[in-house]
Amino acid sequence: MISIVIPCKNEAQNIPPLMDEIAEHLGDREIEVIVVNDGSSDDTPQVLADEAKKRDFPVRHLRHQSSVGQSLSLRSGVLAAAGSIIATIDGDGQNDPKYIGPLVDKLTESGPRTGIACGQRIKRKDTRIKQISSRFANWLRGSILNDNTRDSGCGLKAVRADIFRRLPFFNGTHRFLPALVIQEGFDVVAIDVLDRPRRFGKSNYGILDRGLRGALDLFGVWWLKRRRNVMPVVEEVRYD
Repeated sequence: MISIVIPCKNEAQNIPPLMDEIAEHLGDREIEVIVVNDGSSDDTPQVLADEAKKRDFPVRHLRHQSSVGQSLSLRSGVLAAAGSIIATIDGDGQNDPKYIGPLVDKLTESGPRTGIACGQRIKRKDTRIKQISSRFANWLRGSILNDNTRDSGCGLKAVRADIFRRLPFFNGTHRFLPALVIQEGFDVVAIDVLDRPRRFGKSNYGILDRGLRGALDLFGVWWLKRRRNVMPVVEEVRYD
């Protein structure tokens, strides 16, 4: 099973078209959709109740009493997921669900030593200043962490569930998933994905706020990497 985890905050208008696209592109696969409602104040609960009634796949609603951010929302979804592979996608409609299948296929075809398949956005639809800040952040992160991806901020990813649950979770984990997977001794693969404009609403994250927190998080992940020894190859000795 593929568990599709969607962190959302006030994305009620974006959820139905996103579900339509998931049904269109993944209807022939065994899936569940887990929407993590991160303290929304809009009609998200009613929209999800309606979606759960009409979809052929399970639609699960995890609710946070107050907003805790994207990374901890992902954590809630990951811990609740029943699938052996977890696909992540943003709830604002900028990520196209048609890429979930190719990401999952890329992950499985790459073998058991590959832990994550990442989407790498091309033809970005964000504002110019947001694109420039994102390029700089990706360059800086890649230079320091050597995480084998040029765009770790893309919400489209497929990760083996057992590996995902090993990773440390903090407010910013979602920006460093490739580096954290490599730290666990697994490889990273990527595919290009087309970006598209947000359908409804506005982003909950500002450039300055994200940049300041991202710099602190980058130092923390670098510290973790420095403190981690080479992962051992473990073999159990059995006495039959």
